[in-house]
Amino acid sequence: MPRELVMGLDIGTTSVKAVVFDTKGKLVAEAEEMVETNYPKADWAEQNPEEVEKASIEAMKNVVENANVTSEEILTIGISAAMHSLICIDEDMQPISQMLIWSDKRSSHIADRLIKTSANDIYAKTGTPIHPMTPLLKLIWMKENQYEAYHNAAYFMSMKEYLLQKWFGQRVIDYSMAAATGFFDVKKLDWEDQALELAGIQREQLSKIVSPTEILTGLDQRVAEEIGISGNIPFVIGSADGQLANLGSGAIKPGEVNISVGTSGAIRQFVKGAPINEKMETFTYSFTEDTSIIGGPTNNGGVALQWFKDLIEYKGTHDEFLADAAKVEVGSEGILFLPYVNGERAPLWNGRAKGNFFGLSINHKKEHLTRAVLEGIAFNIYQIGKSLERIAGAPEKISVNGGLTKSLLWVQIMADLFGKEIYLSDTHHNAAWGAAWTALVGIGKANSLEDIKSSLPSEKVIEPNMENHEVYQRIFNTYEKLAANIGEFY
Repeated sequence: MPRELVMGLDIGTTSVKAVVFDTKGKLVAEAEEMVETNYPKADWAEQNPEEVEKASIEAMKNVVENANVTSEEILTIGISAAMHSLICIDEDMQPISQMLIWSDKRSSHIADRLIKTSANDIYAKTGTPIHPMTPLLKLIWMKENQYEAYHNAAYFMSMKEYLLQKWFGQRVIDYSMAAATGFFDVKKLDWEDQALELAGIQREQLSKIVSPTEILTGLDQRVAEEIGISGNIPFVIGSADGQLANLGSGAIKPGEVNISVGTSGAIRQFVKGAPINEKMETFTYSFTEDTSIIGGPTNNGGVALQWFKDLIEYKGTHDEFLADAAKVEVGSEGILFLPYVNGERAPLWNGRAKGNFFGLSINHKKEHLTRAVLEGIAFNIYQIGKSLERIAGAPEKISVNGGLTKSLLWVQIMADLFGKEIYLSDTHHNAAWGAAWTALVGIGKANSLEDIKSSLPSEKVIEPNMENHEVYQRIFNTYEKLAANIGEFY
């Protein structure tokens, strides 16, 4: 009897992953293809969309081979993708620009201007903070700088849209990816006219907005043959990687918060409707017709720790590096680290922000700074989490996943800081499993998105040290004041 399997395709900015699961969420096989980012000028960050497509096909081909899968065994394939990418496309559906990714900051000066003028009006409708990450700001930059591809473009697409058009001949976009553009009205679930006017584009240049369970059939035969699957396998459009990471971790009910920290990071939770944070501290991205995800992304997760490790030219292993930090007392003996070494999105929304060590003294050593970096990453996420509380109330359950969670010291810092149990997932494929489960719902093999909870692996629970919690609360008061005032210097 053939197995019943499902694939999640996770298109990230660092790599593309293809993961095969059984219908209960058990990992069968995985494959990963790295993606190169180019930095042709200061603050520019681009990728070749054709190379990303090749990586996607190769990842799926390899996972099919690794799992020894037949076409009859794959029920469906769901798609997860990184947000905020933008490609200019001509009338023949060919890319005529490189893909600008979320970390492209060339429009920082435009963000500065809009924040002083029309930011509040746009944010109140779109739920997307004014920031260079968004396609809205990228398009305004293109318009104002006579970017040739912008003027010659028939369409504007994200990476996922480009793939779907090329593979299925359909111009479609799911609610989440649409919301991440910055020109989507999260209340009306439609493109927002004021933002489109600022960008200088027409509705006809954008894709049809559909549910995350939308089914796509008729895969291009060339692509099917390259992957080694039948062109009849239904694909489901899925959603953005952040939303699917929450879904894949089971954090889908109101009050269930997921913290995902790899190179960058985010803290998110699902809510009913589309509530907007009046202070523009967090995002609100639609997920389904009646639910949204609220949260805040940080540019500075594991990248800040790796930066410091490289800076001091640490020669030992990564475990030894963290073990040294574990010997330092809570609070790093007075050092506070503002982890904005890669600019920052939430809570500052300032691409020009810079990292800082505060409180250095002659008695401090490398391990004090290492712990301060770990604590600074945690403080930053905690600060974003406090913004979420103002919209959705205190979290009832906190789960964490991502590469940085391999450091149990950092997870313990998080538990102590929040003063709550932290649920640690054993899998790092949350977004891929979220995409796969959405696909199962789309084809009717699973009853609902909420039913994913029955398929999740057991979680390790990290208990908080409440004495440390009291210490961290006092330190955070100082951290928050520093963070609030540092923006004026950038």
